[in-house]
Amino acid sequence: MRDVEPNLLLELIAVEGITEMFVVPAVLMLLLGTPTLTGADLSSLRVVFYGASPIAENVLVKCLAAFGCAFCQVYGMTETTGAITALPFEDHDPDGPRRGLLRSAGKPHSSVQIRVVDPESGRDVRLGEVGEVWTRSPYNMAGYWGKPEETAATIDPDGWLRTGDAGYVDSDGYLYLHDRIKDMVISGGENIYPAEIENVLLSLPTIVDAAVIGVPDPKWGETVKAIVVLAPGEALDEATVIAHCRERLAHYKCPTSVELTHALPRNPSGKILKRELRAPYWVGHARAVN
Repeated sequence: MRDVEPNLLLELIAVEGITEMFVVPAVLMLLLGTPTLTGADLSSLRVVFYGASPIAENVLVKCLAAFGCAFCQVYGMTETTGAITALPFEDHDPDGPRRGLLRSAGKPHSSVQIRVVDPESGRDVRLGEVGEVWTRSPYNMAGYWGKPEETAATIDPDGWLRTGDAGYVDSDGYLYLHDRIKDMVISGGENIYPAEIENVLLSLPTIVDAAVIGVPDPKWGETVKAIVVLAPGEALDEATVIAHCRERLAHYKCPTSVELTHALPRNPSGKILKRELRAPYWVGHARAVN
């Protein structure tokens, strides 16, 4: 399908007897909000693969219930020739003791190596500590065509590719992604990862989509701003959103302002274009960081 038409997509699953499909989280969220999903014939579906951008835990739980089939998350990049980790079907256990794995990107494939590195020093961080995810495998690209400087900035002499993603690995070897490093907000010297806050925002039933960005602040350098999309016919005030976050997050991570919008800008892969969202707030600044 060239464009995402949720009703047509649901119809095609039934008519064509689709057994496996890959969708980005933005499409899953769109399908959840489609009234015809309830009566759609999804009996042919065996597995839904999803990835390319973060997914909120409550959205994933709703999808598991609504689609009634197995789900598998994959994580990778164009530069890694696709998926390098996977969270398999058996690790999707929303009602069991392993529910926390729903926030994981899974484990690396057998031929893939993963490191979590301090991007400043290039040294591995401690287990459970957030850093930049690096990967090495036979599937990594040789380089960017005709761009030796960009290639050298992305792949080190030992073949480790810098993904630009922030995350950590737990004691069982599961990778947990926090966010793109370039999207991190630094407020008062504290590193804040938008995906964590977006996950909390999306736990509000009235919010169907959310993005968190850093905007200028004279005291803290940057402060957290939430931009949210509400379900049709719903209303929500800024104070309620902020209070919801403060019950679930450290104070410094909570939004200090909330903006309502009809839709968030996304690229064809479903990733939110945060540069577009940030741009109006940084007009007049020499750089998009305070």
